[in-house]
Amino acid sequence: MNDTPGWASPGSAPSDGQGPNTSGAAQPTEKPADQGSTDQPDTPSQWSKEQPPPGQWSAPSPQDAVPGQTPPPPPGPGWGGQYPGGPGGYGAPGGYGGQGGGGWGGTGPGYGGQGGPGGPGGWGGNWGGPPPAAKPGVIPLRPLGIGEILDGAVSTMRTYWRTVLGISLTVAVVTEIAIILFQGFILDDSSTTDTLNDSTATVSEVGSALGTTLASSGAVLLITLLGTIVATALLTTVTSRAVLGKPVTTSEAWRDARPQLPKLFGLTILLPLIAVAIVAIGTLPGVIVGVAVSGDAGIALAVIGGLGAGVVAVWLMTRFSLASPALMLEKQSVFKSMSRSAKLVRGSWWRVFGIQLLATIIANIMASIVVIPFTFLAAALSGDGITGFLDSESGSLGWTFLIISGIGSVIGSMLTFPITAGVTVLLYIDQRIRREALDLDLARAAGVQDYGSAASGTTPGS
Repeated sequence: MNDTPGWASPGSAPSDGQGPNTSGAAQPTEKPADQGSTDQPDTPSQWSKEQPPPGQWSAPSPQDAVPGQTPPPPPGPGWGGQYPGGPGGYGAPGGYGGQGGGGWGGTGPGYGGQGGPGGPGGWGGNWGGPPPAAKPGVIPLRPLGIGEILDGAVSTMRTYWRTVLGISLTVAVVTEIAIILFQGFILDDSSTTDTLNDSTATVSEVGSALGTTLASSGAVLLITLLGTIVATALLTTVTSRAVLGKPVTTSEAWRDARPQLPKLFGLTILLPLIAVAIVAIGTLPGVIVGVAVSGDAGIALAVIGGLGAGVVAVWLMTRFSLASPALMLEKQSVFKSMSRSAKLVRGSWWRVFGIQLLATIIANIMASIVVIPFTFLAAALSGDGITGFLDSESGSLGWTFLIISGIGSVIGSMLTFPITAGVTVLLYIDQRIRREALDLDLARAAGVQDYGSAASGTTPGS
């Protein structure tokens, strides 16, 4: 039998080594003195005179080793020991994938050991999969699944709640105060509502009322947009530091985000304008046909064109959805950040779209749970009550309604800002990890030692 370190027969003790034999034949040895039976065969020369019981072999001491020859490591209790992966089992020292020298995948020159096929760990290593990825912050440094992205956004809010909720609360309060004042002093115009509800109003009066309503709604949207931009910029910095496990104060986040705010504002205005322009171009042929030829045909063509243009707009907005974190974290220009987003989303459009859609639905549900009760409470405490609020044709909302519903909007914004901003930033980081191995740079920035020397963790389903 070939007695090599790559093989260990089950239940037997390996040789302690044998010296050179010039004759090439095994030399007989004397029988042990305490064994008087004549039925036992002579012990071969490569075996010691006194044999321990099978399975209880102890490692030879360094004094017993033959000079110049490394003694083979001891085997485990055999194949199928106590349990797979335990002593003597698959993955035990000396077993399949163990650390001994005689197993498949061990550290010796066996099948798949160090120096053998398969490299360190052999065929499958220790049968436990690659080691887990480093997690210095709120996410592991490897490609992320959907649940890990959502959990990372929530973990950022939970771990750094003082900074995150402080930013969200400040921005939401300032934004809501501006909206309440604007609605209370400027939009409280019952004449506009009366004109729109009056069936005898002329076309010019209806057009003027519609223009006033659209301008007022646009002003409210602009105020909300400004607040969202500031919150997104500050929370992007907080989330990027949370990935590294490093806290950041509100003043530090503001100092880091302030130079990029004008560019972020331009990007946030440009993207909706692009979407509106695409939808307008899609519906324009139907409008022209409706005016020049037939109203019914024009309406049908406008609806079809609008739907097709809407699909194109959604496709483009998803491709550019990672432009905001690219602009903030890479200090890019507006158009360069859009190009970076398109590059990162390429080939993963459906995944990016699905994750952001899911995050938007979750955030809106959370906001609705808070805002809707406050709205009904505000209607109940106002002069006309809930029935009057639902049936009222007056344009006057009242300060009581505005203030109470504004409190609900503030609380809802405190919850939605961190979720939407956090998911976008983590999705951007995830795409860069998948395409550009950003996890190596993140590990170095977080101070993780020897990251990248071993195989990274497995990627969960996404």
